Amino acid sequence: MSISGRSLELFFVDGRPDGMLTAEVFDWTGHVLRFPRTQIKEALARPEAEHTGVYVLLGEKAGSPFAYIGEGEEVRSRLKDHVQKKDWWETAVIITTSSNKLHKAHVKYLESRLVEIARDVGAISLENGNTPPRSSLSEASVANMEAFLETLMMVLPAIRVDMFLSKKRSKQNQSEVNVQRGNGHPTFELSVPKNNVHAFAKLIDGEMVVQAGSKVRPTWAGDRKKKTHYFVIHDELVAKGIIGVEGDNAELLSDYAFSSPSAAAAICTGRSTNGPKSWKLKGTNTTYAEWEEQQLEDTA
Repeated sequence: MSISGRSLELFFVDGRPDGMLTAEVFDWTGHVLRFPRTQIKEALARPEAEHTGVYVLLGEKAGSPFAYIGEGEEVRSRLKDHVQKKDWWETAVIITTSSNKLHKAHVKYLESRLVEIARDVGAISLENGNTPPRSSLSEASVANMEAFLETLMMVLPAIRVDMFLSKKRSKQNQSEVNVQRGNGHPTFELSVPKNNVHAFAKLIDGEMVVQAGSKVRPTWAGDRKKKTHYFVIHDELVAKGIIGVEGDNAELLSDYAFSSPSAAAAICTGRSTNGPKSWKLKGTNTTYAEWEEQQLEDTA
């Protein structure tokens, strides 16, 4: 399958980046509205609030991110109810179609799939007690809803809703990419023998993908009071079983993508680490920083 770009149109309704916005993609029937709770009156006055759709409520409980996923034949009435009964949410996202073509079975299916995806990613706790059952749809309708979801999974991270964005990478998907691109992904190595750390990572689509089987630090050894969120990520990966721990040893059990060499290095070593200087091109003494500089020289 060839990788093609998509065009996303964001419209900031009141001209503020933290205010109400809409998101649409060319040749996609979906329509996404994100708004802060402080603008609930204005949001519910919009025509899409009358449509059948799904919605996500985002906020915090006990200092941790929290969310609720729901559906409704008229989203407005559901959100009015949540204003009265749920005091923790701060932001809402309404997902409908511009022509209001979703019906009850469609949105029940989408609700179920969104809960499934959010629980699989595990980035945020859900108020949803159980994963709702998928509605009964025809084979064609299921295919349409999955195609709808595929585009939605691109739109939501673009509007800062990351709870459905998985950093786990399957070996099958990476093999497909390698075939398409001639297996041109550079591999880097990070080793700290005294801490039993020996990790490998590939640079794929701008992400540092640490490979399954990499030996990493079992616990965070750095200062948790420093302004870094890496220890939170390390704790979560251990809690989710993505980092398997046995005594003083630990291993990454699935390929996992990080946004930068330093993020990947920190999780592997269990402390804040200068990634560009710590990772080395496999089989050489060339650091990531030196390799990166060489790439720029070659481009010039």
